[in-house]
Amino acid sequence: MAEDLVPGRDTALRRVARVVLLDPDDRVLLLHGFEPADPADRWWFTPGGGLEGDETHGEAARRELAEETGLTDVELGPVLWRRTCSFPFDGRRWDQEEWYFLARTKRTAVAPTALTELELRSTAGLRWWTSAELSAARETVYPTRLAELLRTLLDEGPPSSPVVLDTEIA
Repeated sequence: MAEDLVPGRDTALRRVARVVLLDPDDRVLLLHGFEPADPADRWWFTPGGGLEGDETHGEAARRELAEETGLTDVELGPVLWRRTCSFPFDGRRWDQEEWYFLARTKRTAVAPTALTELELRSTAGLRWWTSAELSAARETVYPTRLAELLRTLLDEGPPSSPVVLDTEIA
């Protein structure tokens, strides 16, 4: 059960909206992140972040995408996947429930417009990835099954209801 993800945790899971953003060539956009205290500890991840106030997941997905990529004219689609995860980052443990939305854009030029102070200290850039590049990558990517999930999405289309991914604890 998600509430029991981390023994002894006394706070609710952070609610997060993420975006699987595809361009006209079906490439996916990923951000390149790193641990601020150890810049050699790097990974790739989808745009997104925590819900603010009474935001819906969809509103948060659009806001985060605009802040992290500068894109505001995207077609936000259905929720593809949901996952619970827990990981150490910037001196604390993050316990999250993430919703992954499908989105499409015709624009591939991206530029962050409103990164937080933490994002500025922990993001090294963005990159569009083909499915083949993602499958061949030796770098860490989150969620860890993203290459397989993307291939299935491109081959079969979005699922009829969100797929619940395995819990990931780092």
